[in-house]
Amino acid sequence: MQSMVVFYQCRSLAATDAFYIQQLGLKLWHIQNGCHIYDSGYGYLGFVETDHFELPAYSCISFNCENCAEVDRLYETFKGTEGVRAPQRHPQFAVYSFFIQDPDGYTVEFQKILEEGEQ
Repeated sequence: MQSMVVFYQCRSLAATDAFYIQQLGLKLWHIQNGCHIYDSGYGYLGFVETDHFELPAYSCISFNCENCAEVDRLYETFKGTEGVRAPQRHPQFAVYSFFIQDPDGYTVEFQKILEEGEQ
């Protein structure tokens, strides 16, 4: 195996491009008819434009950050966006993160998975 792609439906590839390329800085890796695949550097996200969009009951796209400072830096980019709360340590897991919504309502998480003893 070389890599993996996780596919999602979207309403508009233009809005999806604006979010994942312009705001998050991902690279557009591949284009097919009605489908864009973005390279995160560690895996791929594919979005297929559809007129019959249905948001799944729950889905979370989690990006792993190098450190807590990177989580904080990304938070500064989205601070003030509706529904975005400051990063915090998860009460159950050793994770420091915050969440946003993409243009289609998918939950997107920016996280640092903490090592034992890391704050």
